[in-house]
Amino acid sequence: MTDIENRILYEDNHLIIVNKLPGELVQGDETGDRTLADDVKSYLKEKYKKPGNVYLGIPHRLDRPTSGIVVYCKTDKALSRMTALFRTSDVKKTYWAIVDKAPEKKEGELVHYITRDASSNKSVASSKERKGSKIAKLTYHLIAASDKYYLLEIDLHTGRHHQIRAQLAAMGMHIKGDLKYGAARSNPDGGICLHARHVSFIHPIRKEMISITAEPPHSSLWDYFLSVSEKGSRI
Repeated sequence: MTDIENRILYEDNHLIIVNKLPGELVQGDETGDRTLADDVKSYLKEKYKKPGNVYLGIPHRLDRPTSGIVVYCKTDKALSRMTALFRTSDVKKTYWAIVDKAPEKKEGELVHYITRDASSNKSVASSKERKGSKIAKLTYHLIAASDKYYLLEIDLHTGRHHQIRAQLAAMGMHIKGDLKYGAARSNPDGGICLHARHVSFIHPIRKEMISITAEPPHSSLWDYFLSVSEKGSRI
């Protein structure tokens, strides 16, 4: 069995929630690389001794270089209901982002219009509406700082393509390691310092509140910010 078992944050008959590493694919793409979904299926097949194919539904996505919480569904009924929850923004999503510049205000709301360029797999955030653009909203709070970097906690209110990456870049803040959106250099693991830290939602079947927090991947910088945030912000 892979290390997936150590990264499971929640599991019942309907859902399995996993802490994704930077660089893992949530589901298959044109690269043909093995995915986190493949590993979760292997885990379920082995643990429950399931014959044949294992069902695993995917109600949402995380960008490949991003780490953190991924919700998978073990039943078709759970998938249809979880997909609806994500689509209607009934899943509260909080991210951590390490950026190279402090925001002008310690907390605030960012509202932009996101335009996606499919050919470059990139989005642009602008202050004015453009043809084909969609409104994007998030709120942020500066919770810690190091000598060179700043830790933002971000509540996502819409779910646009590369939303956090594009909106922060539009404000002159670049996520560490995110070359696509203006970072100076890549991270050694090829990921970016954007982490899906927390989700909460009403369970689609059991109707009880689910609240999940995921630890960021281990690195000297993430470990520093995690320790500072637990002790109280240093800003």
